[in-house]
Amino acid sequence: MKKQALSIALGCLMIIGCNTKSNHPFGQDIPTDSEQIAIGKSLFEQNCSSCHNFTQKTIGPNLSGLTTQIESDWIKSFIKNPQQLLDKGDQRTKILMEEYKVLMPAFPLLSEAEIEALLSYMHSFESVDRGNTDAREALEDPIPEKITDSGLSLELEFFAQIPASDSISPLAKITKMESEPVSGRLFVQDQHGKMYELVGGKPKLFFDLKALRPDFVSKPGLATGFGSYAFHPEYEKNGLLYTSHTEKPRSKAADFSYADSIKVTMQWVLTEWKTANPSSKSFVGESRELLRVNVVTQIHGMQEIAFNPHSKPEDEDYGLLYIGIGDGGSAENGFVFISDHQGKSVWSSILRIDPQGNNSKNGRYGIPSSNPFAADPTKAGEVFAYGFRNPNRIFWDRSGRMFASEIGHKNIEEINAILPGRFYGWPFREGTFIIDPYADMDKVFALNEDDAKIGATYPYLQFDHDDMAAVIAGYFPTSGEFKDKLLLGDVPSGNVFFADLDAANPFVQKVGIKIGGKETTLQELCGKPRVDLKFGQDKNGQVYILTKADGKIYKLKN
Repeated sequence: MKKQALSIALGCLMIIGCNTKSNHPFGQDIPTDSEQIAIGKSLFEQNCSSCHNFTQKTIGPNLSGLTTQIESDWIKSFIKNPQQLLDKGDQRTKILMEEYKVLMPAFPLLSEAEIEALLSYMHSFESVDRGNTDAREALEDPIPEKITDSGLSLELEFFAQIPASDSISPLAKITKMESEPVSGRLFVQDQHGKMYELVGGKPKLFFDLKALRPDFVSKPGLATGFGSYAFHPEYEKNGLLYTSHTEKPRSKAADFSYADSIKVTMQWVLTEWKTANPSSKSFVGESRELLRVNVVTQIHGMQEIAFNPHSKPEDEDYGLLYIGIGDGGSAENGFVFISDHQGKSVWSSILRIDPQGNNSKNGRYGIPSSNPFAADPTKAGEVFAYGFRNPNRIFWDRSGRMFASEIGHKNIEEINAILPGRFYGWPFREGTFIIDPYADMDKVFALNEDDAKIGATYPYLQFDHDDMAAVIAGYFPTSGEFKDKLLLGDVPSGNVFFADLDAANPFVQKVGIKIGGKETTLQELCGKPRVDLKFGQDKNGQVYILTKADGKIYKLKN
């Protein structure tokens, strides 16, 4: 992976309330009064903080010192419409596109005064070079071998259009599409708070979580709001549905928190909903909260909850709920200890709970006795596995093996085979490479000879950012050309791949997209450079592709 030339030094120095002018060649025209900075801070947290900070690169560039290195007019133009700059051949925008693989969304609704305030806030962060704590040379291209093209294509046909829940892309933040396990009724949820049943390809409102939770928030952020849902395997009998969602900070006391001096951007909440009429076309019932977790930022939260679809009533795993919780952006914002807990807390973990039990600390759910740390009073009994940055999807193959896709930082994307009690490396490993959370997290290094002492379990499959920037696992088609192969993709670009997890040497290859027999791409179909790709599957095994950018759903034909 060739690192591009746009260099913005790591580290930051906040000078809020200062009225001095910068000594740098740029930024001298930017207002620096404290009122202007405060307005800009609020705008930044609402619109920018899910992708940017002032200590290091995350989804987008580190912004520390930006206003002293680049002219203000260019920054304003980029905020308003980066695509327009790219279309005009702007070299700086080209470099950003090459490095980050997708452009920042445009913000045409921000006024000139609001953009000025944003620049004032950004200008309060000076560039400071922290250097690198590891004396060894970082790896420029961690995985030189690239994913090959299979020469195969997915034949798609249009299936459904979900109502827009926003005026800008993504128009409908659809992230999960699965069936109720017994009846086969098919559902999809929008992160802005609504859940639809798809009847004959038409969305019918089934459940409005936002209306039922006054503290519900779905902005800012790429993964906030209505995170995930899971029907109990006996939903038709007991009427139990589980959801995860975000609420305003300090809405209620959290079950899992950290020091009061550390910012809480929002809270993730796991809820059990019960209806007396499971066959109803709209949800009417009662609810109870199971657990609540504070997070430092709006990224890497509780984006997945799931029951093992292959477990039977006689199995130990039956009715146990798996919950994927990322690090909440803690590591890359300087709070490494939140994710570095050796199984003693819930962040950066996959949890397994018994929703019908009551032996948890808050008495609202159970900790299965077979959980790896259930009998260890120094650990969190809920934890099934830990050491994840962002386990955004949990899934099982046909043989019952459990996996999770894991979005990496700046270099490596992962598919992990999940085993109880295992440590998966974060925040000290990114794939099979060393990452230093106390230094420049954009850099990775080869493993040491004594690497075994860290006790990390490494990815089943890994890919670097030449191939994909943010992995999302899909499903296994039950018939056709891709039967029993895992479909997966790159969230921003919409590129789709298949993986053979059963091969002696598991591999991944890229696949094309066809619609009406014509080769195309998901970017072309949705007309946006950022697709926000997701997958779905119904009870019969039919696989679907979801594009959040335009709220469309396609059915896989082959």
